[in-house]
Amino acid sequence: MGDDNNFYLGRLFDSKTGKVTAENYMYDPADLTTHAVITGMTGSGKTGFCVSLLEEAALMGIPAIAIDPKGDLTNLLLHFPDLLPSDFQPWIDPDTARREDKTIEVLAEETAASWKKGLADYGLGKEQLEKLKNSVEFTVYTPGSSAGVPVNILASFQTPDIPWSGNEEILREKIASIVTALLGLVGVTDIDPLRSREHILLSNLLETAWSNGQTLQLSDLILQVQNPPFERLGALPVDGFFPPKDRMELSMLLNNFMASPSFQIWLTGQTLDIQQILYKEDGSPRHSIFYIAHLSESERMFFVTMLYSSIESWMRSQRGTSSLRALVYFDEIMGYLPPIANPPSRTVILRMLKQARAFGVGLVLATQNPVDLDYKALSNAGTWAIGRLQTEQDKNRLLDGLTSAAGGIDRGTVDKLLSGLGKRVFLVQNVHEKNPVLIGTRWCLNYLAGPMTRAQIPAVNALAGVKAPNSVSGAKKGKAESTEDSASVRPAAAQSAAVGAFTSTRPGTPQGVDEVFFPNDLSFTQAAEQAGASGPQSGIVYKPALLAQLQVNYLSRTYGLDTSKRFTCLVDEEVSGRINWEDFLLSEKDIKTLRAQPEPAGAMYDSLPGWMSNTKQLAQLQNEMEDWAYRTGSMTILSNKSLKLYAAVDESKEDFIARCRKVAESTAEADVQKIEKAFNSKSSTLSARIKKQKIEIDQKQSTLNARRTDSLVKGASVAGNVLLGLFGGKKSGISSAISGGSATINKHRMAEEAAARLEQEKQELLVMEEQFAELKSAMETEKADVLAKWQEMAEAVDEISVSPAKKDIYMELFGIAWLPYYAVKAGLQDRLIPAFKR
Repeated sequence: MGDDNNFYLGRLFDSKTGKVTAENYMYDPADLTTHAVITGMTGSGKTGFCVSLLEEAALMGIPAIAIDPKGDLTNLLLHFPDLLPSDFQPWIDPDTARREDKTIEVLAEETAASWKKGLADYGLGKEQLEKLKNSVEFTVYTPGSSAGVPVNILASFQTPDIPWSGNEEILREKIASIVTALLGLVGVTDIDPLRSREHILLSNLLETAWSNGQTLQLSDLILQVQNPPFERLGALPVDGFFPPKDRMELSMLLNNFMASPSFQIWLTGQTLDIQQILYKEDGSPRHSIFYIAHLSESERMFFVTMLYSSIESWMRSQRGTSSLRALVYFDEIMGYLPPIANPPSRTVILRMLKQARAFGVGLVLATQNPVDLDYKALSNAGTWAIGRLQTEQDKNRLLDGLTSAAGGIDRGTVDKLLSGLGKRVFLVQNVHEKNPVLIGTRWCLNYLAGPMTRAQIPAVNALAGVKAPNSVSGAKKGKAESTEDSASVRPAAAQSAAVGAFTSTRPGTPQGVDEVFFPNDLSFTQAAEQAGASGPQSGIVYKPALLAQLQVNYLSRTYGLDTSKRFTCLVDEEVSGRINWEDFLLSEKDIKTLRAQPEPAGAMYDSLPGWMSNTKQLAQLQNEMEDWAYRTGSMTILSNKSLKLYAAVDESKEDFIARCRKVAESTAEADVQKIEKAFNSKSSTLSARIKKQKIEIDQKQSTLNARRTDSLVKGASVAGNVLLGLFGGKKSGISSAISGGSATINKHRMAEEAAARLEQEKQELLVMEEQFAELKSAMETEKADVLAKWQEMAEAVDEISVSPAKKDIYMELFGIAWLPYYAVKAGLQDRLIPAFKR
């Protein structure tokens, strides 16, 4: 098997030996953004090649839409990971078994063994089969039939997802394709968008609706044919351009088609919502196969045009990408892209061939008839896969077209290669590769049982666990509102409806259910401006909605909490199952502004839906809302557990933290004062000792100074006596000198002792001063720690959730609210725009 980034389509084929080599042929799926054409006669292996291509797309999680005019693509659901004979047996052709003179059971065993071996020869097996089964969701759709999942075509007349402004040219082309297909379906011939009155009228009706953001049902279109919402077409009055009698004939022609019992199946099933067709709700990919073998030629053309037009609209709403976003495969293009004629499908397919690459949408077009192809249009195809051809004419026509489309090919070489093609051998010309190559296609993971009939479709879908969806009307379901900011204003959407569908008599409400009227807060001018509506007002229509308002009280002595909060919900959509009340929250509504009676006289009323008329269901909904408020209506307050402080309901986090800081600073100041008091107590004693020590040092310094002076005087006296004795000849002088010297030595010794004591006192003073400094430093550190601790405590703010008690939930209003809408005249279709503020 190949890598995970490329398609494994087979192995290279050696034209010299006439055998498949061991080298795998890998194809980059991104190359399909330049589209591909696959052709080959019956028995060439074209179906297997195409099935393998779609299998690889599925294995890589690439979504795909496949159009199946013959029934071959239903085989895409026949993948059996266990490869058991019992898996194959239901799909064995009894005629084949009879021709081979075998029982179905025996042929099923042989087929299972053959398939297992064939897969093994190409390195495939249960692992890939399991992955194929789980990679995408497979579904077979049957437009115009309930055999598979039916298709609702009315969605094609709905307002496109892209805005009219800025996309006029694209949308006009889509309208032209739809109208051409519709007229062809009802039997109108010679349809020229520039000359056909029918085409011009229907196109203008659709354009008028779409440019005003309106959706047209087919029934609306039929009625507007009789009474168009405009007076002129070009320079001529409508009646002069297309007389009423002729318009009635066209209207009857369309109505006959719509009234036909066989048409009713086109009104139910999956709408042509390409996002839903390509992806599941969780975003995982789908492979959607549209089986159209049972349709007539006109029905096929109509549906194919509708489908491609829907794909194009979806495509243009996507962001550009260079990778392969989605695959659109058409199993037989003959008749839909001819070289000369101009069927409605041709225009939209041509546009997509030119523009789909930018959006990552790859078109794969297959055919058995290479003669009936517009090769000029296919010049945008980057990949050509050509199998064995039936006639020399087919080969020459294809060579002519390929030379024109691909360009730069060696016609002689390609001619020679095409002439020698065998079964399951294809010439692949890829503009992203240097040279064309020959490949032998790989064994298909799916069992190729051959074309299936419509009767077999239910069993095929059952293999994939497909169930037909509930009937869907032509009205498109709106996307779910975001629950974000759900309490903010949700704009009321404008609606289309015929005023005749309403009644002038107000429907009765269930006994005991409150009934109120929203006031007309908006003037008609304001309402029309907000809704972007134009046209005269034709009346007031009241539509019912469920209005519920309850009050929740929050009481807590611990947190000093005594407050309340209101929740108001306005449910103006159809209810099925439980209501997600968050989606319908309004800002608090003042009940006093609501009225007991409608304001304008002569207003019309819509009928009450069944659930609003059911007293038990309303009571259940009331209980559900009260339970919702109990479960989700908690109130969050801020707290500082350390300081035992709690924020007020309307106090911001910044204000609460500032309050916490003030309390913390006040408490910290008291702690600092205690620290300073303790310091002063200790420092006063030490200061007294230091002071006393300094006095002692001063005294000892004075004593030392006196002794040193006395010692100097005594020394001088002794020296004088010695000199006198020596030079005066007196013994008494020498004797006195000796006696005085002894005293002098004694004086000096005493001075030295005094100096030593002084130094000792100084050292003791130094120790005391160091003790004082350490004491003061310790005090400052302790003060800093205290301040830091309280500052940290001030910042420690948490959130506390306070849930209400059930007894503190009070329902103030639960009943029917009548919402006023202005009816704006827009042809036969009255548009309803909100006349109230939410």
